[in-house]
Amino acid sequence: MAYGLLNGKRGIISGALNDQSIAWKIALKAKEEGATFTLTNAPIAMRMGAIRDLAEQTGSEIIPADATSTDELDNLFTKSQEVLGGKIDFVLHSIGMSPNIRKGRAYTDLNYEWLKQTIDISAVSFHKMLQSAYKLDAISEWGSVVALTYMAAQRTFPFYTDMADAKALLESIARSFGYRYGRHRHVRINTVSQSPTPTTAGSGIGGFDRFFDFAQKTAPLGNATADQCADYCITLFSDLTKMVTMQNLFHDGGFSMTGISEEVMELINKEV
Repeated sequence: MAYGLLNGKRGIISGALNDQSIAWKIALKAKEEGATFTLTNAPIAMRMGAIRDLAEQTGSEIIPADATSTDELDNLFTKSQEVLGGKIDFVLHSIGMSPNIRKGRAYTDLNYEWLKQTIDISAVSFHKMLQSAYKLDAISEWGSVVALTYMAAQRTFPFYTDMADAKALLESIARSFGYRYGRHRHVRINTVSQSPTPTTAGSGIGGFDRFFDFAQKTAPLGNATADQCADYCITLFSDLTKMVTMQNLFHDGGFSMTGISEEVMELINKEV
C-alpha cells in the first residue's frame, strides 16, 4: 500500500546493482511513494549489473558516476537537478567494496593500498558526495541523506575485516557533516545499520550464510529483509522524520540489543 510519502520529491539513488540490492528495493519503493529520481553507479558496476532494467521500471535517468571522483559527483548533482527540474530532496549512499575481503586477505595481513581503496570507496565517497552537494547547494532545505552501514562499526565481526573500519568512518562522517549541513540548510544526515541481507555484496563475505542464520536466531524479530529496509529508508526521506539527524539507526530486528537468545543457547547446549 502506498501512502504518497514522497509525492513531489526529487532524489538520487546510488548503488543499485541488481534486484537483490537494497538500493534497488528503495528505488522501487520511492517510485511507489511518488518520488522522481536519478540512478547512479560506477561505470564498472553498471556493466556488471542490471541498472537499466531498474531505470525502465521507474522511469528514471541513469547518470554514471565514480563516487571517488569529485568532478563526477559534481556532474551527478548538477545534471540530476537539470533532469528532475529542481533541487534534490533525498539522497541514498549505498556504496561499499573491499579488495581485501574480495581477495581473502586477513585483517592481520592487509594490503594497505587495497585498504586505501576500501576507505575511499566505502566511506570517503560519502564525504565527497556531501561536499559536492553542499558546495553546489544542490539539496533542498529539510532534505534527507541516508547511507547504509553495518553494526561491525561498533562490534567486532571477524569476517568483516577492513570494511568495519570503513563503516566506522562512514558513521562519523554522517555525524560531522550532519551537524554542519543541519546548521546550513536543515539537511538531515543519517545512517541505517541493516540486518545481514542476502545481496551480491553480502554473499561475497566468507561465512555469510552461517552468520545470517545466527542473526536470525538471535534477533527477537528475526532479520529485517531488504524490502523492509526500503520501507524504513522511505520514512527517513519523508517529512515524517524532519527532526531526525546525525543518528546511526539500527534496523535489525533487535539483534544489536540482544546479548544472546534462548534459541542460540539451546544450540550451544546441544553441542555441549
